[in-house]
Amino acid sequence: MQQFDHYETKIGSKMSLINMEARPLDAKMVTRRCILTRLKEMTGAKYRELVEQKAGALLILLPQHLASMPEQMKQHLQTLEQELLGAEDSSVPVYFAWESDTLLQIYNSVTASSGDDAATAVEALLSSASANGYQMVQGGSVAKALTDFQITNIQGHLAGYGIEEQLPTIAIVTHYDAFGVAPSLSTGADSNGSGVVALLELARIFSKLYTNSRTHAKYNLVFLLSGAGKFNYIGSKKWIEDSLENAESTLLSDISYVLCLDTIGREDNLRLHVSKPPKEETPAWEFLQHLESVIATFYPSVSFSLVHKKINLADEILAWEHERFSMKRLPAFTLSHLETPKSLERTTILDTRANVDEKVLVRNIRIIAESLARHVYNLTSAGNVQLFSDTLDVQQELVSAWLDHLTSQPRAAQLVPRDASLLSTLEDMMSRYLKDVKRTTVKTDKRDPEFLFYDGSEYMMNAFNVKPAVFDLFLAVAIGGYLAAIYFLVQNFHIMLALFVKFTHRSSAKTTKAN
Repeated sequence: MQQFDHYETKIGSKMSLINMEARPLDAKMVTRRCILTRLKEMTGAKYRELVEQKAGALLILLPQHLASMPEQMKQHLQTLEQELLGAEDSSVPVYFAWESDTLLQIYNSVTASSGDDAATAVEALLSSASANGYQMVQGGSVAKALTDFQITNIQGHLAGYGIEEQLPTIAIVTHYDAFGVAPSLSTGADSNGSGVVALLELARIFSKLYTNSRTHAKYNLVFLLSGAGKFNYIGSKKWIEDSLENAESTLLSDISYVLCLDTIGREDNLRLHVSKPPKEETPAWEFLQHLESVIATFYPSVSFSLVHKKINLADEILAWEHERFSMKRLPAFTLSHLETPKSLERTTILDTRANVDEKVLVRNIRIIAESLARHVYNLTSAGNVQLFSDTLDVQQELVSAWLDHLTSQPRAAQLVPRDASLLSTLEDMMSRYLKDVKRTTVKTDKRDPEFLFYDGSEYMMNAFNVKPAVFDLFLAVAIGGYLAAIYFLVQNFHIMLALFVKFTHRSSAKTTKAN
């Protein structure tokens, strides 16, 4: 399960070492036991009971194919994820494993041999003594704090036609990390793999336009892949601070607006989330008009709406990435198919490759590209003419390939260090299309870090087939009785010998008399 600290709030148990007997979820005795259960049986309430009863560990078996689960089971998993992550006391380490024939066999054996259904205590004791049990052992190292962990941003830009420092700028921002209850299972296909794919495709398309003098717009386009978006958008926060504090940087001095992309790979809905509705005749308002026009003209089946939500300064965690920019009085908004930032779809291990509809994502990228182009080229009367086709069109093959690549590995923030191969791949791809592509790193304050990550997302757990502890008690009693009998015989050997001789003498006398 996730292990991190948010100021004084600690998520997940840092005690990962276990050497305990496996017991089912409904066992009466769970203290210092490893509880083995399937997903459909586990609830947040039962987890709290295990914590109160001082259970040693919890191992939850997940179905092999999460995408094929019934909708009710998916909702159950999403709810369970939030309850586990939101538990006030997370002292019980939680592990997840995919169901397999071997694990299901162990689960069935543990469930059948619990002895809790016995009619009497004696029957339960005998049942436990005669059955085989399993000892769960995880002997890896204790989770260590990653005090020197660095979060990485990747940025690049396309310079507009003219004197770059005097041109307005549009920034396209998306975070590349994913989040779920288990870091190593968090692939984030829709949230926010879809945003990453969209940014890369927009960079590819507009790079072709900007390399042709006839289609070179008088706008600078900045592209930012930010890190740790799921952790209060730390990457964006640091990028904004560095850009504003650097006297030589004019990156944000004449920003028209910042377009953030978050979860756009599903459904026939698109929502533009804003902290403050854009004023008329401003660049942000013009983009909104183009967005509405493109959707109404070419994609009438798509439902579009503007969602206004003020920034709640009392909240420690910001709702959307654009709020980082809005707090610095920079016009910004987030495009997403989600209605609310609290949607469980943003923070679940269910967000796998199958969760994204390629055709929907391609359509949404076309909508964004068409709207951006109409704005930067000031095409207020483009009408029914689509600007992108053929080589300038969104390539579904590229979209599919990038989705496959992004979901082939977990992208939890703590699993993407500065030397991760994923970052090198993203940087190389951006370098093909953009200029001055570079990485910048964010290092948290050691004295008072906003977030503190821990290592240890995957562990090797062994299950040993053993007799239960009560069997040792029976065995000890039997051995003790045997040794006591031997001791009694040795101590009273002369008496036993006399009785034996006397018995033998009587038997011999009876035989002689009979003859």
